[in-house]
Amino acid sequence: MAKSNSLPDHVLRVCTYTELRQYALAFADACLNLLLLFGAAGLGKSRCLREAVGEQVSWIDGNGTPFGIYMEAYKHRDQPLVLDDVDGLHRDHRGVRLLKTLCQSEPSKRLCWMTAAAELEKRGIPRQFDTTSRVAIIANRWETLNADVAALQDRGHVLHFEPSAGEVHRHCAEWFWNQEIFDFVGRHLHLMASPSLRTYGLAWELMHAGLPWRPSVLSRCLTGPALEVAKLKADPSFEAEEARVRAFVEAGHGCRATYFNHARKLQPPADIPAIKLLHTKPPEPAPQSPLDLLTLLRQRHGDLGAG
Repeated sequence: MAKSNSLPDHVLRVCTYTELRQYALAFADACLNLLLLFGAAGLGKSRCLREAVGEQVSWIDGNGTPFGIYMEAYKHRDQPLVLDDVDGLHRDHRGVRLLKTLCQSEPSKRLCWMTAAAELEKRGIPRQFDTTSRVAIIANRWETLNADVAALQDRGHVLHFEPSAGEVHRHCAEWFWNQEIFDFVGRHLHLMASPSLRTYGLAWELMHAGLPWRPSVLSRCLTGPALEVAKLKADPSFEAEEARVRAFVEAGHGCRATYFNHARKLQPPADIPAIKLLHTKPPEPAPQSPLDLLTLLRQRHGDLGAG
């Protein structure tokens, strides 16, 4: 049995959206037979691939079972297949074995399903069929649990998308519309260990609802006393630094020295380049509620709202 690892040794580290688009376009142009794309949630992986492949593809979301994938593969045989948000698929031996066959490097593959004969007959689907479909797999998490998973990975190009906070910020500028939120996030990029496009959309959701949005952004960067200092720094109701220090101490978060120690660490290491947004309003049609906004963002930016 293969040793369990998070990703195989031959994984390709992709750090920019330009690089990611190049691989997505290569898959869309039928240059890649199998593309395995992994990376943290909220980075727009799905959207990038959707833009590249267009409509001539079968898109199967994370709720797809191995049996469901078999039926979709028959229904869309010879068309590209994208399995999106399939974080647990590597743990399903039936799914991995099916994909091992589907993702063979030969131009034509023969898929078989020997159970559920009645269900297949009712749907007019044979127990075996040939297809030339290419496959892309998108997931937030993946592990090389056994030899079957290792064999599947060996059949394709394994990418791990790991953009920096600055790269995510620059990409967000292509579609986001609120300069105040965008600039506030930009001033705290150095604190973000796990950047996400969700940060911007969720902050706008709170702003749109008339709720405090700055603490939401900061809570994605910090915890404990550092978070409390950052909240006080971002609160426009304080006119002087001394008032912030007093509020910090009175709330029991620490002493004056603790406040100033964290305040120094919150300072950006360098000037943040100013980026002027191209858009000044949300996507059309204008959302009538925060829930409508998230729906629009999911449609427009893929896994922005997915897990």
